[in-house]
Amino acid sequence: MATATPTRRPRRKSTAARLAPYAFLGPATVLFALFFALPIGYAVYLSFRTVHIRGLGLGSGARQEAWTGFSNYTAALSDPELLAGAGRVLGYGLLVVPTMLGLALLFALLLDTDRARLRSFSRLAIFLPYAVPGVIASLLWGFLYLPTVSPGYFLLDQVGTAGPDLLSGGGLYVALANIAVWGGTGFNMIVIYTSLRAIPSELYEAARLDGCSELQIALRIKIPMVAPSLVLTFFFSIIATLQVFSEPTTLKPLTNALSSTWSPLMKVYRDAFTQGDIHSASATSVVIAAATLLLSFGFLKLINSRIPGGRR
Repeated sequence: MATATPTRRPRRKSTAARLAPYAFLGPATVLFALFFALPIGYAVYLSFRTVHIRGLGLGSGARQEAWTGFSNYTAALSDPELLAGAGRVLGYGLLVVPTMLGLALLFALLLDTDRARLRSFSRLAIFLPYAVPGVIASLLWGFLYLPTVSPGYFLLDQVGTAGPDLLSGGGLYVALANIAVWGGTGFNMIVIYTSLRAIPSELYEAARLDGCSELQIALRIKIPMVAPSLVLTFFFSIIATLQVFSEPTTLKPLTNALSSTWSPLMKVYRDAFTQGDIHSASATSVVIAAATLLLSFGFLKLINSRIPGGRR
């Protein structure tokens, strides 16, 4: 007579095993709360308050904070300087984003071809400007834009040609866009190139057997296959463009064409740390964050509606 084998009950996880994931997440959660969530919450709190001055404002009790509701937001949305700065950033973005992503896609496609030589060195050379901090890159290019110290202007002067004025008028947009493109193309190229390397080589072999040229393979196979990476890089580029600050702030001492409110974030910095109006600056910051969120969400929604099988 066969004896039934006893079934083993699953062992309960020990308390240490259950708490281990939270222990690993703990430091990141604390840092996120202290340096990201709490500052955002404090900025929102300050945006609903203002300072009332009583009398001559000489005593310590003459300046008192009070609840002001949405008046700071109303003033921010109707501020002509903020609207003008948003328009300038829009023109700046129309130069930066297409140029940067176009060059990143071109470099990634060139490095992915079989005829590419020195592929590792080329990847490093294209990516290296991204490792340079934005302030350092702006200083470097700023001095190259100055006719008195720039070797480029010196060479043009030797051949009797006047160099373009890149620190005033429309040239200023080109100068700022050049810094952003120089620094951001390498990062976007790496993202696109990584997606290209993940495409199965059998697709290329089948296309060549069907008589496709390298250009046709790039246009009909590679670019459609890396469309998610293009969407991702475009999404990041939009956010970075809306938050442009380092480049115009660093170039401001070199030219009179850059005001202290050239971009929305520069206006926030001026209001908070030059004029001392932290409450108005907080409201403007929240407005910029909300606009960035709405634009990003709208862009992703539009992309999902156009991708087959995407969520509508």
